[in-house]
Amino acid sequence: MAAAGALVPVLRAGPAANTGLIEVDLDAQQMWIEVGGTTGYLYGFNGQIPGPTIEARPGDHVRIRFTNSLPEPTNLHYHGLHVPPTGYADNSLLEIAAGESLTYEFDLPASHPGGTFWYHPHMHESVARQVSRGLAGVFIVRGELDQIPEIADAPEAVLVLQDFGVDSGGRPVEPGLMERMIGREGDLVTVNGQANPPFRIQKDGWIRMRIVNASSSRFYRLRLEEHPLYLIAVDGGALPAPEEHDEILLTPGERIEVMVRGARPEGSYRLLSLPYNRGGMGMMGGMGGAPSRTIVLATVVYEGQADRTWSLPKQLVGIDPLPAPSVRRSFQLGQGMGMGMMGGGGMTFTINGRSFSPNRIDTRVVLNSVEDWEFINPTMMDHPMHVHTNPFQVIGSDGLPIRAWKDVVLVRANSRIRVRTAFRDFTGTAMYHCHILDHEDLGMMGLLEIQG
Repeated sequence: MAAAGALVPVLRAGPAANTGLIEVDLDAQQMWIEVGGTTGYLYGFNGQIPGPTIEARPGDHVRIRFTNSLPEPTNLHYHGLHVPPTGYADNSLLEIAAGESLTYEFDLPASHPGGTFWYHPHMHESVARQVSRGLAGVFIVRGELDQIPEIADAPEAVLVLQDFGVDSGGRPVEPGLMERMIGREGDLVTVNGQANPPFRIQKDGWIRMRIVNASSSRFYRLRLEEHPLYLIAVDGGALPAPEEHDEILLTPGERIEVMVRGARPEGSYRLLSLPYNRGGMGMMGGMGGAPSRTIVLATVVYEGQADRTWSLPKQLVGIDPLPAPSVRRSFQLGQGMGMGMMGGGGMTFTINGRSFSPNRIDTRVVLNSVEDWEFINPTMMDHPMHVHTNPFQVIGSDGLPIRAWKDVVLVRANSRIRVRTAFRDFTGTAMYHCHILDHEDLGMMGLLEIQG
């Protein structure tokens, strides 16, 4: 990684060696790590924040030798990957004790979509703390989108958005109960572990940005000064066609891929996160929401002249809408006072009136079925809902599925939204939950059993 203040080199798009076997050693460690110009006693994979980027292709066999050098139990979740939720694949019920190791191993299906995915811990009641201290890394699957010449010819950058709470001595600051109920946000906001790193673009050229919200709770309302963002992919992969946006809201767990064209006068342009009010506790504790501040995330710097110009294609990747569902379900999101998992009183978050239990199956579905799930949010807080294993399509206002694969959907305060899912390929126990990770830890999660 380039030093702070230096131009961060972008990754050149293109194929890596196609061996069919992806082997990675990951060690979750607690150590002094430099982030955002300060040194914090944080958590990192292989001594770095964010962790190493893993790159694979559909059909590859993935073997990750994981060591837990933390002072507490942990595990790994491969967020967005369509792989088994069982065994040593994407099994979020595993618990790897401090000092122990485990080898994760799975095959990416030959039909797996290309896209920007990521990995992070999923140790219930510790997820927010472990992610907010730095444990996150990107998992790229190269696919059909990467083979389109107008996309493949652009330099590529990965931007991992994280925030940290550390005191003047670099020690992590753990939030109080009220902060956890809202969802913790750290004052130190970084991109790839740096404060306001620069990314270069050629005049009349393009840059492809893969952007990952790896923060526990922070929403990023993204805008690049004087430049439209051409959205080409979301959580589950490519869109059918590029979409032009002035700004894009990125909630925790979400990923986007955008193209930026160097079509402005040469200079420097700031990538901003604009204020956003994600709500507050309201009557449940008297905590009202407040807009966040404007943050400079990174700077796009013009450097050099592109040797040729080109336009984005009008079509990208075909996406078929899912067929009509055989089952419709409703999930009401809630909050209240109650007993936590560890027996202590305080705020709990619920789905259909129940706080999470690892010993209870909340929803049973049948393999190869198609279902509509409606998330109903009568609370005064936004909740980005994530479903493991199988992506979904959001149902639009016309009642038809939007042609985009997602695995996180924002359910705004006092609203509802419907998604459609096909439960394909894998049986086993998966999870669905709010990706404000404190809310997950405080109970807004359910267990999903996919039955053969």
